[in-house]
Amino acid sequence: MSDLKKKFEAAVANSKNLSERPDNATLLKIYALYKQASVGDNAEKKPGFVDMVGRAKWDAWNGLKGTDSKGAMQQYVDLIESLS
Repeated sequence: MSDLKKKFEAAVANSKNLSERPDNATLLKIYALYKQASVGDNAEKKPGFVDMVGRAKWDAWNGLKGTDSKGAMQQYVDLIESLS
């Protein structure tokens, strides 16, 4: 397993134990980076208008389309470290 993958997994674990709950914009960024790093480009159907949370998550993830998984992992690690 690569060092980046280990750092990413450690950051995922650390994200659950942050001292303060991040604001919603930061939570969306964390979600989007995690999905991009672990799944890749968003290929899911956009949620309906009434599902505002689902739409926000979809939009955040879709905004990272084209970002490679290693780049997303590194951004995720950097973001979690900045919040710890």
